[in-house]
Amino acid sequence: MLKIISSVFLILLLIPFSQVFSAEFIDNPSTLSVSFSNNTPFVYLDSDGYTVVVGIVENNNSLTSIDNVRIQASFFDDFNSDPLEVVVGNSTLDVIPPDGKSPYVIRSQTPNPNITQAYVSPKIIFDSSSGKETEFVVYSSEVSWDTLFRFSGVLQNGDSQNSNTNIYLAFYDEFEPPRILSVSTIELGDVESNAEVIFDIDEKINVNSKGFLMFAESNIFNSNVVDVTLPSTQSLTKLVTISDVVVKDSLGNNLSEIELGSIVNIESKTWIQFAVDQSTNETPYTYYVQIKESGKLPYVEYIGKYDGQFIGTGLQSQTIEWIPKNSGLFFIETFVWDRDNVPISEKGQFVLIYVK
Repeated sequence: MLKIISSVFLILLLIPFSQVFSAEFIDNPSTLSVSFSNNTPFVYLDSDGYTVVVGIVENNNSLTSIDNVRIQASFFDDFNSDPLEVVVGNSTLDVIPPDGKSPYVIRSQTPNPNITQAYVSPKIIFDSSSGKETEFVVYSSEVSWDTLFRFSGVLQNGDSQNSNTNIYLAFYDEFEPPRILSVSTIELGDVESNAEVIFDIDEKINVNSKGFLMFAESNIFNSNVVDVTLPSTQSLTKLVTISDVVVKDSLGNNLSEIELGSIVNIESKTWIQFAVDQSTNETPYTYYVQIKESGKLPYVEYIGKYDGQFIGTGLQSQTIEWIPKNSGLFFIETFVWDRDNVPISEKGQFVLIYVK
């Protein structure tokens, strides 16, 4: 029966989950329509083992706002046609303006390891709304991304006092169109009229994030939507960072030149920022050392490797033994690849060593 469902609805296989997307919509009343955006919902396991579905819902009417938007997600295993769980969630925005969009985030009721597929219902329930005035202005003042995402911004209020004020950051990836990967909420609560409020956030985010959409909403106001691209010089384009590459003798002394035929150790540290397989929290990897002669036509003197595995995030050290067979000036390169030979780190810094 599940195979029949799979043939009717497009199931997009993304390890470790399957995701279902439909562009159907429901009219309520007939002059209004709401649909899912033309992108694939993102499904992942959170740190507590719950399955989370993230996507975008659109208000297709150019004149009327909608509220009370409810979206149904069904969670399946690989063997049964009946869902393990059915959860009804709401859009992130309480009121979606005309021609507007809102993310939604729906979490399974339990941390069930048997869940392998998630289906988002094409039937969206909603009500028409009087809408909210766009009297908030939000903008970013500082953003950085190294081991953590750090962000500061400003909200400017209009002429009325607000309550239940929230800032939302919806992180997206490089897909075309982009997928929403997660939504972070900054709760500001009450905001006085004509006030200017500084807010900030400091947290881990999905390593595949390219940027985020920032917007605000309160009991009476909403804001413009600001698209912030993460700085390319600080984006975590790779999972692993290689550092502190050194050559040492058997006593642990750092060396800049070594004797021909002597045994030395090439040591370095690697730091992983995000587990590839969040269901197991494990990241198998292969650490490579390549040693080349310095010159116009360098030849490869030596290639060594070390197979390891990260559990979660953190720091590891690698040591590879080398016995030089030729004299001269050499440079050492280091790499970390996954078991499919895909680089998961930037190349480590060059290290020069003289063999005499």
